Amino acid sequence: MVAFRSQDWTPKSDINTTPLVDVMLVLLIMFIITVPIQTHAVKLDLPQGRPPAAIAPMHNTIEVTAAGQVLWNASPMTLTDLSRQLAAVGEISEQPELHLRPQAEARYDVVDEILAMTKRAQVTRLGFVGNEQYARF
Repeated sequence: MVAFRSQDWTPKSDINTTPLVDVMLVLLIMFIITVPIQTHAVKLDLPQGRPPAAIAPMHNTIEVTAAGQVLWNASPMTLTDLSRQLAAVGEISEQPELHLRPQAEARYDVVDEILAMTKRAQVTRLGFVGNEQYARF
């Protein structure tokens, strides 16, 4: 048996924090259990009865061929006539969708002119369709 001398023994000045952590964990678990589960609900007044028939959105197609010809809904049109048509579309309060479909071999300057005309006419609903044809280029 080893005897300790009084010179080797010194009191510790550190606080034992283990009981404090245990008490805090117990209090945290009690707090989690006692707090009611809050549900976030949004009150909506939903319409009753049958829904109205769906209205198909109106859209027009502008196609540019490899020869530089412009087609409005499959009918040939000059750039001047197209400009007038786009100006009429731009004045409509609820504009129809315009689908721009240039062929893969179409000249870029014709497509660029059509894009400039749609911007001048303040047409906001324009989209490119048929881009999958460019996968081979």
